[in-house]
Amino acid sequence: MIKRNNILKIAIDSPAAAGAGTLAKAIAKHYKLFYLDTGKIYRFIAYLKLKSPNKFKNKIIKSKIKSLKPKDLSNKKLLSDEVGTEASTISKNLNIRKMVYLFQVNLAYNPPKKYNGSCLDGRDITYKIVPDADFKFYITANLRTRALRRFKELKVLKKKITYSEVLKSIKKRDKSDFNRKISPLKKTKDSLLINTTNLNKRACFLKIKKIIDRKLNI
Repeated sequence: MIKRNNILKIAIDSPAAAGAGTLAKAIAKHYKLFYLDTGKIYRFIAYLKLKSPNKFKNKIIKSKIKSLKPKDLSNKKLLSDEVGTEASTISKNLNIRKMVYLFQVNLAYNPPKKYNGSCLDGRDITYKIVPDADFKFYITANLRTRALRRFKELKVLKKKITYSEVLKSIKKRDKSDFNRKISPLKKTKDSLLINTTNLNKRACFLKIKKIIDRKLNI
C-alpha cells in the first residue's frame, strides 16, 4: 500500500451520537483533510443486507466496498435505527472487518492528493486503523444527551420513533460496541478526552482546534 509522506492524520473514536461526526467534518474542512465516517461503511453494508438478505455474500460485499464512493455514504436511509442496530452486529464479523479495514487504512494513509491529510472517526480508529495518528481524540457525552441528539436527528428525517426507543437502541449499541471481542470501542491512553455533554458544536470545535494549533505551532 502506498503511504503519502508528511500528511496530517487525525483519529477519533466515540460512542454513538456523541457528536464526533459533526466535529470530525468541521476539523477536516478547516485543515483541508479527507474525512471518512467509518461507521457509515458498516451502515452501508447493513443497509445492503436488510435490502437484499439473499444477496449478502462476501464476494458481493467486497466488490461494493471497493467501488464505494463518498456519495454512497450520504444516503439518509443509512441513519435509520434499524440500520444502526444491524451495523453494530455486522461489525463483529471478522471477514467483513478485514475488508473494511483495508479500505479505511488506504484512505487514512493515502488520501486524495488535494487533501493535506485525513480525519477518520469510528470505534477503533485510534488503536487499530491509524495507531500513529498525529492527534487522537475520544469524543463522548452522557447517555441521555446522546439519545436526545439522535432522536432529534431522526425526527428531522421524519422518522416515526420515540425518545424511549432511541434511548433503548443507544444502550444496546453501547453494550455491543464496548463488549465485542473484535476491535471494541475503548479510550486509549494517548487519546484526549472531549466530553461534549455541555458544549455546543462551536465550542467543541474551538476546543479541539486550540489543541491542534498549539502542537502545529499555528
